Parts: sequence; structure tokens; C-alpha cells
Amino acid sequence: MAHTEMWLGSEKYLCDMELAHAFHMARVLGMPLLIEGEPGTGKTELPLQYAKDSNLELFVYPVGSKSTVEQFVAKFDHVKYLRDSQIEVLNAQREEKGLEKKLSTGGRSTENLDDYVLMGPAAKAYSNDHSVLLIDEIDKAPREFPNDLLYALSHRKFVMPESGKVIETSEEKMPAIVITSNREQELPTAFKGRCIYHYIAFPPPETMREIIFKHFPKINDQLLEKSITIFYQLRHLGLERAPSTRELLNWLKYVNYFKPKDAIQKVEKLEGIGALIKTQMDLERIKRKFNK
Repeated sequence: MAHTEMWLGSEKYLCDMELAHAFHMARVLGMPLLIEGEPGTGKTELPLQYAKDSNLELFVYPVGSKSTVEQFVAKFDHVKYLRDSQIEVLNAQREEKGLEKKLSTGGRSTENLDDYVLMGPAAKAYSNDHSVLLIDEIDKAPREFPNDLLYALSHRKFVMPESGKVIETSEEKMPAIVITSNREQELPTAFKGRCIYHYIAFPPPETMREIIFKHFPKINDQLLEKSITIFYQLRHLGLERAPSTRELLNWLKYVNYFKPKDAIQKVEKLEGIGALIKTQMDLERIKRKFNK
């Protein structure tokens, strides 16, 4: 692995000890770290901040409902291969006619199938020792997607399409792989078995203060306390969609733009509440609760 020492976070990221131990174990064992938890709790930020803080190459694959292993690993460019095949035939015909100028294939050769393999984030990460690979929101993927990754995760290698070239890595050089999930659907048991698992619990107020200080080290004390108090009041209302850490930071980024006295008033008046609340029903409920 790139780094097997304990990583406790960075200037902008607070990594608690449980998460730090899970991430450390995954890197030492050369296994992916699967992180579940509420949206906005810092799951995605872990590999981003780790790569930045450790100066490591980062590869990201944002998962969607139509994601395929081919997109994630590598795919063969059949169109380019066919076009180059036609160019080679044309060049042979031009040579027969004594024409010296040849059409270009951009240095590719149809005899070398690797020239037509388009590597995805996974193949690139496995080809770069000590890199970082983020598979973001895997719970959005079709059911077969995580199942199709089982072989690669177990054997630490991918077979390139058409060419059959094998890209593999060792336990020591394995990329630091972080997989995030918001638990929109349950992941296959066999897939979870190939990962180190960690659930990020929502931070209590004292931890939230530390997180905020990471992003706003000079924040006004009164503004900090009022915003945290209101934030947790909102979370305890049983809203349709409770505000997250990321959304609190966005709200503070907005109000912190103003002078402390004005910023405090804006927090008290719930100005910019659209940064925290994301549904009409929740907005109406908050207006009734706070008489806004």
C-alpha cells in the first residue's frame, strides 16, 4: 500500500478514530473500505482528502443507475478499430497505385488490440501503484454491478476486453479503494464480504463543532453556537429529509460572508434555510414551528 500508517485526517477533514482504524485496516490488508451512512456525512470526502493530503493520484467513478463494469474497468473501441482497419485497406490500395502519402491512424495498429482499449478508473488505478480509487454511491448501481466486481476484488486483477491483457496489482501496491453507499438498496452479501465495513454515525454537537472549526477556524463563537443549536433542533423535528453536515457547512459559508452581528441575525431568522431544507413539506413545517 501507499501508506500503511494511521491517517487521522487533514486540515479540512476530521477523521474519527473508528473510521481511521477501518481505513487503516483496509489499506494494510489491501481490501476496499465500504462506508455507509447518511448523505452529507463525509463519506466521499475521505478518499478525496486522503489523496490530496498524501499527494497520491486519485481516480473517481461516480456510480449511476446505468453503470456497467465495462465503463468502470475498460471498454474496447470497436468504432475506432473498424475505422483504422478501413484506413489500412485504403493505404494498401494507395501503395499499389504508387501513392506515397498515407492516411493516418494516429499511431495505432490493428495488430495491437491494446491500442483500442479505453481504460476506465479501475484499470487506471490498478495500473498506478499506491493510487486512490473512489467508487461513489454504489447503492445506485444495477444489482449485477457489485456482483461483477467480486472477481477483481478477490484476485486484484482485471482482464482487458478483446486484447486479453491482464492488469493486476499486489496486496502491497493495491490502490486505497473507498466505496460509499447511502443504503438506497442493500448490497450483496458476497460483495460486502470482500470489503472492510464502516458505518459513519451522525456526529454529535461536540464533534460537529470540531468539523466546523476545520472549515471556519475564525468563526464567531456566538454564531457557531446559535447555528449548531438551530441545526440540531431541525434534525430532531422528524423532517422528511433531515439536514446533513454538508448542508450545515454550506449554510455557514453563506451567513459567514456577512459581519458577525448580521450573520447571527440571519441564523436567528433562518435566512438561507434553503441550504438546509430540501422539501416543501419540511419548509412549511419549519415555518409553523418557528413562526417564520
